[in-house]
Amino acid sequence: MANAQSGKMIVGLDVGTSKVVALVGEVASDGQLEIVGIGTHPSRGLKKGVVVNIESTVQAIQHAIDEAQQMAGCRIHSAFVGVAGSHIRSLNSHGIVAIRDREVSQADIERVLDAAQAVAIPADQRVLHTLAQDYVIDNQEGVREPLGMSGVRLEAKVHVVTCAVNAAQNIEKCVRRCGLEVDDIILEQLASSSSVLTDDEKELGVCLVDIGGGTTDIAIFTEGAIRHSAVIPIAGDQVTNDIAMALRTPTQYAEEIKIRYACALAKLAGAGQTIKVPSVGDRPPRELSRQALAEVVEPRYEELFCLVQGELRRSGFEDLIPAGIVLTGGTAKMEGAVELAEEIFHMPVRLGLPQGVRGLDDVVRNPAYATGVGLLLYGLRKQGSATFASGVVEDSKPPMFERFKRWVQGSF
Repeated sequence: MANAQSGKMIVGLDVGTSKVVALVGEVASDGQLEIVGIGTHPSRGLKKGVVVNIESTVQAIQHAIDEAQQMAGCRIHSAFVGVAGSHIRSLNSHGIVAIRDREVSQADIERVLDAAQAVAIPADQRVLHTLAQDYVIDNQEGVREPLGMSGVRLEAKVHVVTCAVNAAQNIEKCVRRCGLEVDDIILEQLASSSSVLTDDEKELGVCLVDIGGGTTDIAIFTEGAIRHSAVIPIAGDQVTNDIAMALRTPTQYAEEIKIRYACALAKLAGAGQTIKVPSVGDRPPRELSRQALAEVVEPRYEELFCLVQGELRRSGFEDLIPAGIVLTGGTAKMEGAVELAEEIFHMPVRLGLPQGVRGLDDVVRNPAYATGVGLLLYGLRKQGSATFASGVVEDSKPPMFERFKRWVQGSF
């Protein structure tokens, strides 16, 4: 049972194309997050990160939430939710304001960020994030924390992320139909970067590639800040479809074969190893070598990595990421994916596992949970443990009673 006295709980909800993941994290007394509940359920209501069937999505979210509540022994009433899809757009912008009272205050920082995000965006898009890269005070560049510094003019360089209004509203609608409030909507690769990238990598220059079921999300960091983000609408589902078509087997069996036997690099798959492939209808299953399966999978991974490389070149940051590529997401953990990526990108590649949380380590140290864990860490940073309004309440105590009890305790 979660610690009722602390009341500091955060919930992350990763509504993905292939699965919905709900994670419940408790903020310990030392400020660290401990995972106390996990719920997962296959997702059928999304296509390439966008809701196409509200009823199916609501059911998947509800099942994942129920499972997480049961494990954590608590009732969830709000969550940080991830968003992805090819409707995501991003651009770099900047804003300038005069500093009031010759010393930078929090109000000045908020004003300059508002000025920076005042860019022309299509009517069907809305600003999702305005992420500060660095600040300039009176021609002094490279300022990371301007608060309290003296000057006359404050300039902010920012990365603005926008999303389709209706896509975000549909996600919110599905979450609210499960009786939950949305604490915030977060770009999925931004969340994943919180859990799998180190500060050194972000400082040196790194590209995160989060390969999910429906989309491949890219985020490029240099000098500690996000510089470019993009979404490619090709991911694990296309690999499954290729296997189903090539091996003439139903999609659910193709997904199982992909997870258990597939290899992204044919030369790593043993020619002597054979697998049984179920056939369509009443036909008997067939035997196939694992190498033949890898020859079906490798071209799709190669195509995906070439698309990522093309996006890297367009961004202009291909030569500015000495820390290389970090692959994460459920589709990235396939055997041979890292080796194939190194052959294509000609730079260091590693598999990113979620870090920075405690509890249920054996389960969450898996690339498939990178976004879910990242949502928790993002929520912890955004809300601040001291002022956080719990996303979870104990079954036996309604939130009003908890608030009254804390108020009474604080009065004596």
